Amino acid sequence: MTIILEQIHSPEDVKRLDDKETEALCRELREFLIENVSHTGGHLASNLGVVELTVALHRVFDTWRDRLVFDVGHQCYIHKILTGRKDTFGTLRSFQGVAGFPKPAESEHDAFIAGHASTSVSVALGMARARTIRGEHYSVVAVLGDGALTGGLAYEGLNDAGESGEPLIVVLNDNGMSITENVGGIASHLARQRVKPQYFEFKKTYRRIMGVIPGGKRIYRVTHRVKTAVKKALWPCSMFEDMGFTYLGPVDGHDIKKLTYLLQWARQINTTVLIHVRTVKGKGYPFAEEHPNEFHGISRFQIETGEPICASGKSFSGVFGETMLKLAEKDPRVCAVTAAMQSGTGLDEFSSRYPKRFFDVGIAEGHATAMCAGMAKQGLLPVFAVYSSFLQRAYDMLLHDVAISGLHVVFAVDRAGLVGEDGETHQGAFDASFLAQVPGMTVLCPASYGELSSMLEYALFECSGPVAVRYPRGCEGNYRGKWGRGTHAVLRRGKDITLAGYGVMVNELTEAAELLEAEGISAEVLKLDSIAPLDYDAVLDCALRTGRLLVAEESIQEGSVGMRIGAEAAKRGICLKNFALKNLGNVFIPHGSVPELLAMCGLNGKGIAETAGEMCHDR
Repeated sequence: MTIILEQIHSPEDVKRLDDKETEALCRELREFLIENVSHTGGHLASNLGVVELTVALHRVFDTWRDRLVFDVGHQCYIHKILTGRKDTFGTLRSFQGVAGFPKPAESEHDAFIAGHASTSVSVALGMARARTIRGEHYSVVAVLGDGALTGGLAYEGLNDAGESGEPLIVVLNDNGMSITENVGGIASHLARQRVKPQYFEFKKTYRRIMGVIPGGKRIYRVTHRVKTAVKKALWPCSMFEDMGFTYLGPVDGHDIKKLTYLLQWARQINTTVLIHVRTVKGKGYPFAEEHPNEFHGISRFQIETGEPICASGKSFSGVFGETMLKLAEKDPRVCAVTAAMQSGTGLDEFSSRYPKRFFDVGIAEGHATAMCAGMAKQGLLPVFAVYSSFLQRAYDMLLHDVAISGLHVVFAVDRAGLVGEDGETHQGAFDASFLAQVPGMTVLCPASYGELSSMLEYALFECSGPVAVRYPRGCEGNYRGKWGRGTHAVLRRGKDITLAGYGVMVNELTEAAELLEAEGISAEVLKLDSIAPLDYDAVLDCALRTGRLLVAEESIQEGSVGMRIGAEAAKRGICLKNFALKNLGNVFIPHGSVPELLAMCGLNGKGIAETAGEMCHDR
């Protein structure tokens, strides 16, 4: 029963609860979260771990004015429930429903969009500096998971923030990685003392007295240096204190009273503070506690058993993993690299069978790319398995460290194209454009499992220089063809219009051709296997034969394959009778199922057929 939760309509309602009621609210929030995510899917384990922390934040801060920056944003579900979205939470991650990440357009309580990790301290510091320059008064809090500390940007932000002296609170949610090792009885004793109310009250009173008595500030500085020296001699200083933070913790992240007190103290001391909070990922749901990785991002599941309602079948990621095993057995130079996405990219079995040739570098795509460059330079065959939207973070290293030297690194670009429910931050809408701009880059686009396997083998053993093999999330469509080692294939002959595309988009093109046939229009379907280099001769020959060309792709328009073909035709002085681009436009695509998003963008079979029909009737 959700007795307390039913009374919560805004953060102000949370502030009115006493300690006992707040603890009851946390229990009800867990029940509510498990019940709803079991129907919608989403990020469960990470949100179960931050229930008390999020409630404590809302007891202390006013997120309508104070700025609460999440990192990464998938741990924001409790925040959303407490800020007026409880009644619509059943639409989580569905088309036009509640987003799975913070979204300022959705609520004024969401300070900043956050779908990729390691950015929160930098963003929060920018907000704090803006507050100071504008002479305003509000708190700025960054909440980051320990996983975000595997990304280098987090340290850039921490380094600058610690030196800045800006009043800023960083809450480190440590649910698995030990940041500093406290050894021995003295260390344990000091850790206990640092979270006692008496300790903070003494510090606060001492600082206040020293601030008003003659010479007190100088005395305070001297005693502070002496205390720091003694502390360093007895207890190794945390790296955060070395950076300039006032370090508080570690503290039990499920003790709501202690969390509330620490947050209040951190706000009062008006300096750069880091609170080290230890939580249990999946807290309160045994299946998630025992298998936090499996319940990190999960589809709909049965609460009683923890089992998914629909068992996951074969997927492009799975086929990639299977193929990598075969290729690694064939050649001992083959290595697999991932950036904290071992399971998501299908490399679980590879990591077990070839542990010395498997490298998970954490949330550090730039480092992964540069490391692969070093591996390739010394004679290995590295394959970096990375989500399309995460590869964006490594663009500089791709250009500078891989491409300039022409090094043979293979990028297995997973989640290329629309990914669905994770929304704007995760749609693979840009890689087709930015990869093709890299000099010497080969970009292959399999449309089936069989093509993925053969293209990956070709990329490793028959190509030179950087190569990307890009494939979508999920399963293959009706097209089950095999790759003939060419740059293109005509899947269907026609005389009225050419429909061109790559990857699984060929399924929508084939459906469109069938719909057009029912209207008496003969459509040719051209599948592009390589989009860099692009076989312009083949595309333009087909277009000239039918007189009309429509290029459909799950890509942003600028720099798209369709725009490149149009530019090449203009350069050659070729005038097509009719030419159309069907793509994602120059906008960010929201969350929803892939079929819904394809329909929204006019990229499903029906939408493509409608545009093609208009082109053919325009004689």
